[in-house]
Amino acid sequence: MFSYKVAVVQAAPILFDKNKTIEKIEVLVSDAASKKAELILFPEVFIPGYPRGLSFGTVVGNRSEEGRNLFLNYWENAIQIPGPEMEALGKMAKKAKAFLVIGVTEKDTISDTLYCTLVYFSNKGVYLGKHRKIKPTAAERILWGEGDGKDLTVFNTSHGKIGGLICWENYMPLARMALYQQGLEIYLAPTADCRQSWQATLEHIACESRCYVLGCNQFVTKEQYPEYLQKEIKDLPSPMCSGGSVIISPLGKTLAGPLLNEEGILYAEIDHKEIIRSKMDFDVIGHYNRPDIFEFKVKT
Repeated sequence: MFSYKVAVVQAAPILFDKNKTIEKIEVLVSDAASKKAELILFPEVFIPGYPRGLSFGTVVGNRSEEGRNLFLNYWENAIQIPGPEMEALGKMAKKAKAFLVIGVTEKDTISDTLYCTLVYFSNKGVYLGKHRKIKPTAAERILWGEGDGKDLTVFNTSHGKIGGLICWENYMPLARMALYQQGLEIYLAPTADCRQSWQATLEHIACESRCYVLGCNQFVTKEQYPEYLQKEIKDLPSPMCSGGSVIISPLGKTLAGPLLNEEGILYAEIDHKEIIRSKMDFDVIGHYNRPDIFEFKVKT
């Protein structure tokens, strides 16, 4: 049995500027490490930011040159795996002696297609792997391709079995079950959803999975958007995203958060004994499962 502190970072990147965002990440990781956090989670596509409110010049049946230029800028600020940004993140994790998990926009090294991706580093700075979002939501499909599902993976670490899904993937019961089948214990849910209904979703997932659930979102205001985008977002409310990051116990109890309308870092203690205690009356892949009735398989 073991226990340790986790950190959920709610902040805005330096929007659509990967280099300056990397610098901000280093400061935030150092801050969390100074509080003895041993697992640090950042939001969905923190590098280079979630493009909320932007149309990329698209309507059904037509795309504009201005929109293609904006996409080019977003593409140029995506990262490749491997690449210099990944090396920098690994060094941060090693220095912090903490597992580091962060959402990025990934640029495929062969096709140049973009993916909404979650990357994992060990507390020794080793790149463990990634997960590509298998179903971008609504207009996100203009930007990001669909992951092939081969990386619906749980990492068996010294700090428990860690894995997660990105934003509305968490509404996909079979995607959740793909992780549960691997014995998931620390469930990571980086998102761009700040609605109250999202809080209910995370509470449900905690009770369903009997995992610690770490929900992580950005806090973004209109003023943080670059000057060249201010015209497009001028009629939208501020903040653009109010946050709502939260940490929930395996029995659905809120341990920290939800944090709203400000940047900050949430902390909570992970106690493996609580995971075991919570499974006394419900275990989604164990005694509360009926494999004699239901059959579940992931195509890999």
